[in-house]
Formats: sequence, C-alpha cells, structure tokens
Amino acid sequence: MQVLIENLVKLQAVEIERTRLTQEMRALPAEIAQARAALSAAQRLASDASAALSREDSLRTKLEREIAEHRKKLERFRTQLDTVTTPAQAGAIEHEIQFEAAEADRLENEAFSSLERSEAQETELSQARAQVEVLAGALEKTTARVHARLQQSKDDLATKTAERETLRPLIDPEWLARFDRISTARGTGLALAVNQQCSGCRMGIRPQTWNQLREEQLIPCDSCGRILYWDPAMAPAPKAPQPEAIPGAGRAPRKSHPAGV
Repeated sequence: MQVLIENLVKLQAVEIERTRLTQEMRALPAEIAQARAALSAAQRLASDASAALSREDSLRTKLEREIAEHRKKLERFRTQLDTVTTPAQAGAIEHEIQFEAAEADRLENEAFSSLERSEAQETELSQARAQVEVLAGALEKTTARVHARLQQSKDDLATKTAERETLRPLIDPEWLARFDRISTARGTGLALAVNQQCSGCRMGIRPQTWNQLREEQLIPCDSCGRILYWDPAMAPAPKAPQPEAIPGAGRAPRKSHPAGV
C-alpha cells in the first residue's frame, strides 16, 4: 500500500505541475498582446498629435491668405479715399476701411492663437513619439522573453508528460481510474490527512478513519471525496523519557530544634 501511496503522490505532483505549465503557456501570449496594445495606443496619440499639427498649419495658411486679401482691399480703399468728391462717398469708403482693418486684425489674432496651439501640439507630438519608441522596444523585449519562456515551458511540459506516462502503469488500474475521476471533478484526487483534517477541504476526519489512515489505508474524504492518505513523516516525534521523581526530592530539610523547645 505504501508503494501505491508514493506513486499516487508523485503522479499528483506531476499533474499539478503539468496544469501549471499549461496555464502559464496560455497566459504568456497575453503579455505580448498587452505590450502591443500599449504601443498601438501611443501610436494613435502620436498620429492624432501629428494630424492636429497639420490642421493648424493648414488653418494658418488659409488665414494668412485671407489676411493678405483684406490688407489689399484696405490699401485700395485708402487710395480711393484720396479721389472721392462727396462726403457720402468718403463715409462709405471709411466704413469699408474700418471693416477691412477689423477683419485683418481678427484673422491675425486667430493665426496667433493657432500658432500657440501648434507649439503645444509639437510638444505633445515629441512626447508621443518618444513614448512610441520606448514601447516599441518594450514590445520587442517582451516578445523575445515570452517566446523563450514558451519554449522552456514546452520542454518542461514534455518532461512532465514523460514522467506521467512512466508513473501511470505503476498504479493499480482501479485506483488510477478513481484518482482520474476525482481529479477531473476536484482539480486534485489526493489529499494529505494532517491533524485529523483533510488538507483538500479542511474538514475534520472521524477518529476511526484517522486510525485507518495511520495504518496506511487509502480512504475517501467524507466531505470532498478526495483520496485521503497519511504520511508517517508528519507524525510528531515521541517525547523523551522523563527521569522518575525521587520521594522527598526537592523538599527543604527540616530544621532541628533544641530539646525542650
């Protein structure tokens, strides 16, 4: 029975490690996806900043063209003002001059505001491009690390699978089938009994079952159904024998009293 217990314990350890490796291999690609998503977000920010900067450049080009048109009209109206002959004509031309001058000033203010926005956007673009460079390097390193780890996990999984295939034929088919069934349902099929408790579900074990386990029997847990076993190495060390007490030892000697007292 002890050999059966040892093989089941080894098999469960192998299965637990195989499960861990499989889960790790499934989770590792997510690290690459996360790094790639961070890079894509930074690239979008850089692209948006670049597009905003281009829009401001186009806006200023348009504003400068309109300002030039208003300045030309302003000069033309000023020239016409020197040739008018009636106050009405002069008033009309002065009104046009005021309008063209005000429009030119307004557009120049807009162009100045656009220039200020462009300066801020240039800073944002520079920072975004620097972030893209950093995240691109991080993605490259993450990809290399994940691929190396995946290969190592595959190798380790192959080793554990070989150990599994070596162990399974050594176990009685009935016990192996029971172990497989419980492992599928519970994640593990075997549980160590410690201090009259099942280590799988932490429920107490009846005294009779505890005594049977100490006799190297395999018994299912009443609560979770896992196969319980007991490890003699977990038994407390026997207490050292205590010396027998000598009658009267440790008592203070009686004091003698003078006769007649």
